[in-house]
Amino acid sequence: MRDESTAIDNVRNIEDNVLQNPWRNAYWFARMLINGDKYGAIGKESKLLTHVCSALQTVMEDRVQTADVKLDLAKGVIKELLGRRFARTTGKTARIHLFLEDLFLKLETINDVFVFIVTAQNILIPINEALSGIPNDDKAYTEAIAKAYLEKLGDAALATVINIWDDAGVVGCLNAERVAVVRGFTHLRRDIFQMPEHEANMILTAYLQEFERRLGQKRKGRAGGSLENVASFLFDYYHVRAEHRPEHFQADIEVDKWIRCKDKWLIGISCKRTLRERWKQVSSASSETLSKFKIKEIWHLITYDEDLSDEKLTSLGSQRHIFYLRDDSRRLDNAMNHVGMKDYVRPISHFIRDIQHEQS
Repeated sequence: MRDESTAIDNVRNIEDNVLQNPWRNAYWFARMLINGDKYGAIGKESKLLTHVCSALQTVMEDRVQTADVKLDLAKGVIKELLGRRFARTTGKTARIHLFLEDLFLKLETINDVFVFIVTAQNILIPINEALSGIPNDDKAYTEAIAKAYLEKLGDAALATVINIWDDAGVVGCLNAERVAVVRGFTHLRRDIFQMPEHEANMILTAYLQEFERRLGQKRKGRAGGSLENVASFLFDYYHVRAEHRPEHFQADIEVDKWIRCKDKWLIGISCKRTLRERWKQVSSASSETLSKFKIKEIWHLITYDEDLSDEKLTSLGSQRHIFYLRDDSRRLDNAMNHVGMKDYVRPISHFIRDIQHEQS
């Protein structure tokens, strides 16, 4: 019982330290500075943060003024510099005012100003710099590999190229993220090594939490573009001409590429790793809708197909949707040997061949 009571007390102490320690605001200042919807994402401007921090440090080093006076001066400096920077950006005016209002509520003492400076200098600015070195897409890791495979093995390498592009791109970008996080963490820990352990932990965890949150946003952007990138690469490599989307076509499905067939009808190509929960919205592109806009079919280039159920295949396949799956896919093998689904799936290795057949 004593051990259990001690454990409970330890948990409570941690909670109290996190919630009451002035360094708790390191995380919240970081979130406020980068919040675009509510506060205008001021923290993405490293140059502005540097100017603000430099001015605030001058105030902090003033040995003549009292702490209360320095707190008022610090607020005035922040208000003046942000007001000057965003004077002509009327679209952000309300958000900047709200940021200042909420920030000043958290700047209760001069110690809070010091926390703000450390947050901007040691969390936000390093994260901004690190993110600029992390790819927005995976082309840097994949184009050379893909071209080498196709030139050496020809069309037989198509399935391998698509799989490598998807897998190697993810691994390459994640490795770049990992290097950036470790490098930034190492530098930050070195910069604050003289701080008490708990306060240092508050800063380090704020750094990691905010860095990971922003990396997650970047991953979402890459995930949506990976297969679209490989499709663009293959179009260029095989000299496939892309067309504009049909005028007034408003179906919910996200079509990344369009090709015109020899009969003048169109085929839309959707490049997504997985269909996921959007398959019911995709079904809005019904057979009747496709015919109205002279769209022959919608082709889906998919590399993760475990959620591609029989229901999804038959429901969408009956509405002229075709699914290109990995050649070694269990779902592909199952569907191609099923009388009710075999017409709705094709191996990824046939993707370019089928395009060429439709156009020649």
